Amino acid sequence: MRESFKKKIIEVCNKKIEAKGDNVGLSFYAFFANKNDDPELLMEVAAWWIWENRLDHFEKAVKIRDMVEK
Repeated sequence: MRESFKKKIIEVCNKKIEAKGDNVGLSFYAFFANKNDDPELLMEVAAWWIWENRLDHFEKAVKIRDMVEK
């Protein structure tokens, strides 16, 4: 996955955790706008989320952030 998008995921997770606590969950779509303006990036992240890591639709923001930071 692109480094620039990893940074975005970490930022979004940190904001959600700060606002709602360590137990907050996020869906895959939390990192994208409501329109599909970059289908290649969407598929790249979907492959990471679904195929590589077998994540559920909603996951804890802490878990996602920690996975991306590794």
